Amino acid sequence: MPELKRTPEVINVRMPSRLDLLGVLDHVAQSLCERLEFDSDTSSQVTMSVIEAGTNAIQHGHRRDPSKVVDTTFELFPDRLEITVKDSGPGFDLKSIDNDVTSPEHLFDPRGRGIFIMRACMDSVDFQFGPTGTSCHLVKRRPAASATG
Repeated sequence: MPELKRTPEVINVRMPSRLDLLGVLDHVAQSLCERLEFDSDTSSQVTMSVIEAGTNAIQHGHRRDPSKVVDTTFELFPDRLEITVKDSGPGFDLKSIDNDVTSPEHLFDPRGRGIFIMRACMDSVDFQFGPTGTSCHLVKRRPAASATG
């Protein structure tokens, strides 16, 4: 019989689309990284990625409209941390950004760098676009030696 997937501990954060509130996501992410015993480099990668995803939701998804909310879900599994950042924006053409960020001449472009950073820092980064908005799903796995429980 296959092993049942453990139910994650879930923390939800709903906040207005205001850049000055990104510190809330930073603090929650940092606290959860400590609970999962991530080292300081890994914790920095996670928090930087959460800030990038939140910034994208606020600036691009909601055009800094504070009447719109950003929903962030943190799911703690024994072997990983999964984070989903959702906005109600229309999304973007991921292929055009993928092409831009892979070439050196676009290193200092104002757009698309956040996705490049998230992909460099996290084990997986996925986007979903739909009628209710855009979701950015981030996954960071725990090192095998510490994923005991």
